[in-house]
Amino acid sequence: MADITDQTFDAEVMKTDKPVLVDFWAVWCGPCQVQGPIVEDVAVSLGDKAKIVKLNVDENPVVAQKFGIMSIPTIMIFKNGTVVKQFIGVQSKETLVSELGKLTN
Repeated sequence: MADITDQTFDAEVMKTDKPVLVDFWAVWCGPCQVQGPIVEDVAVSLGDKAKIVKLNVDENPVVAQKFGIMSIPTIMIFKNGTVVKQFIGVQSKETLVSELGKLTN
C-alpha cells in the first residue's frame, strides 16, 4: 500500500491496468483512523491483484477537489482510469474485497 500525492496520482491510479482503491483521508479525521487499518487488511488480502493507495486530502487538495471529495473517509475504486465505485464513510473489509473482487476476476 502506498501514499500518493497530487503529483503521482495520474501515474499511480489513472495509468495502471489493475483496479485501484484510493482511500481519501486526513490525519485529524476519526473515522479515517478506523478505516486505515481496514484498508491495510484489504491490501494484504488482495496482494498484487489490485493496487491500494491512500491520499491525504489536506496535503493533496488538487485531486480531492477534482473528484469532489466533500466527506472523508471517501473510498473510490478505479478501473482503467474511471471511477467504478465510490463509498463515503467507514466500509468493512468484506465490502471492499467484494467490490475489488468483481474487477479482478
